[in-house]
Amino acid sequence: MDNKKCRAFLKWAGGKYALVNEIRSRLPDGQRLIEPFVGAGSVFLNTHYTEYLLNDINPDLINLYKVLQQTPDQYIQDAREFFRASGNQSDTYYQLRDEFNQSDDSYYRSLLFLYLNRHGYNGLCRYNLSGKFNVPFGRYKQPYFPETELRFFAAKAQYATFVCMPFAEVFALASEGDVIYCDPPYAPISRTANFTSYAGSGFPLAEQRSLAQHALQTMQSSSVPVLISNHDTELTREIYAQASLSELKVGRYISQKGHKRKKVDELLALFHQPVDQHRQADNKYRDKHNTDNQVG
Repeated sequence: MDNKKCRAFLKWAGGKYALVNEIRSRLPDGQRLIEPFVGAGSVFLNTHYTEYLLNDINPDLINLYKVLQQTPDQYIQDAREFFRASGNQSDTYYQLRDEFNQSDDSYYRSLLFLYLNRHGYNGLCRYNLSGKFNVPFGRYKQPYFPETELRFFAAKAQYATFVCMPFAEVFALASEGDVIYCDPPYAPISRTANFTSYAGSGFPLAEQRSLAQHALQTMQSSSVPVLISNHDTELTREIYAQASLSELKVGRYISQKGHKRKKVDELLALFHQPVDQHRQADNKYRDKHNTDNQVG
């Protein structure tokens, strides 16, 4: 597979564009890729499975993906209108943010979600406890309208099914021939660095452990391999103890100030049972059984 990479049309904290080559080199072969935490979709966009099942707990994100999948030309034409110079002003931004928070129109919300993503501070996606989008104005000179990236996503989305449900329910849909890639909200590097509230609710320690357990159980019961990304900490090494671990260095981009961005350790945990592992185990059992009989 070549190393050419396609960018997502959304800016996304923790996005996997920089790690696409490392991730896809570790993803096993299969017919369908399942992503319980699809985010901006960099892994989806840069892999070549026959089918995709893409989930996220953020209903605004999944709504946007479905709209773009179904009416790409109309969506792109309408979304472009929000990227005029008049839209890149503080007063306009906050007015449109209020409209987004008050609107029940799924199509209008999909247009505003892209606008807010590209005009808001650092591409963050954050909601308050009342479920209102509350990212401040980003003050960019000229926000980029990602038409090329939108069209590429829309074309590839024809091979995808988009759902919005808890990750455990997505795991329950997996069957032989599937491969699962998980990019959950990361475990904190320290007690004071807990950046997990992408969709308005956190992803606490119990959920981190539950995800690892679902990965192990799915691999054991259905022979479906599961690859998970996370920070490299004592905690993650503990909960991924039964996986094959790869260590990576990756630039984290939570801070808008470049000089504060630093390299941190990251893990790729692969829960994978090779297809012939059962056969090898059976052969060892038969060899031992035959030896015992001969000795007897």
